[in-house]
Amino acid sequence: MPIGSDKGSFIKPGFDPLAVQTTVTEQILWTWGTNNAGQLGLGNTTNYSSPVQVGALNTWAEISAGINFSLSVTDEGELWTWGYNAQGQLGTNNTTNYSSPVQVGALTTWSKVAAGDYHSLAIKTDGTLWGFGYNTQGQLGQGNTTTQYQSPVQIGALTTWLSISAGNYMSLAITTGGKLYAWGKNGNGQLGVGDTTNRSSPTQVGALTTWSQAAASRAFALALKTDGTLWSWGYGGNGELGLGNITMYSSPVQVGTLTTWSKIIAGRFHTLGNKTDGTLWTWGYNSQGQLGLGNTTSYSSPVQVGALTTWLETVGGSYHSAATTTAGTLYTWGNNNAGQLGHGNTTNISSPTQVGALTTWSVLARGYVASHVAALQL
Repeated sequence: MPIGSDKGSFIKPGFDPLAVQTTVTEQILWTWGTNNAGQLGLGNTTNYSSPVQVGALNTWAEISAGINFSLSVTDEGELWTWGYNAQGQLGTNNTTNYSSPVQVGALTTWSKVAAGDYHSLAIKTDGTLWGFGYNTQGQLGQGNTTTQYQSPVQIGALTTWLSISAGNYMSLAITTGGKLYAWGKNGNGQLGVGDTTNRSSPTQVGALTTWSQAAASRAFALALKTDGTLWSWGYGGNGELGLGNITMYSSPVQVGTLTTWSKIIAGRFHTLGNKTDGTLWTWGYNSQGQLGLGNTTSYSSPVQVGALTTWLETVGGSYHSAATTTAGTLYTWGNNNAGQLGHGNTTNISSPTQVGALTTWSVLARGYVASHVAALQL
């Protein structure tokens, strides 16, 4: 199926998409892959194996994908959600699934979002942090394990939250001061606080103030420091920590000695990292070719993907990966059972393969557990 114009509707009374066509960013949203709960936002539950545009809005700015649901923020600061909602992860004050984007409240002060397994995190422009959805392991940071919150609730009182990442019943966040906090499930030491005890409130990871980016996954986590070093911790049974072994660590351990890491992304059992020279590196579980190395061999240390030095945005899914280049091209590889690679078929691919011919792809949806893909196009 070629890129088409099958578009979902938007559930917002009085919304006129033509009224917002002159914004500076003008990014439109495309989705494809699994759609059993309406997570593609197309107004149905049909799987698509090629990118399909979501509605007519062209002011999308941030996008994240969880297990069968999606979150997005617009340039105007609106928060929209859609897909699976049994745990209240859409923040719509109910547990109803939606197959088209639904606005969460009327606020226009949202800036960033992160989707986990069944919970969601969001930052407002005032620097406050909010969560909603499943909370049985304390992943919403409320100091309790109340089963779920169906509407956004503020996490603590800080107004200095800068970035967020949500994983399997766990959450990570970094402040403007470079402090790293973790909370939620910790059975494999994935919170990085030196033990395996769950935390229901944000807990600082060590005392350092030099963290710049963090990525949460199923049972492990990674983070970058401002000096370009890479650190990992938690479950390492598939080599996803990149430490050359399959050992569990409950505190951050440096991956090699390089100081040239620029971005880090966690898949379900695999990891992707960008370096400052534009190269892409992967490691961990590789049963479906999700490492992009032309094989299905797992690796416990970083391995370079091809020879390109123009990789820009990267995302890791359940057993697939996607990446854009500085030229605006989009590549995908790995498992493709639901068409999540966007090539119009359901054939697995173990090396990066370009999706269509467009050179205007910009932002990819974060979210390691997704069997669907969402991407913004300029």
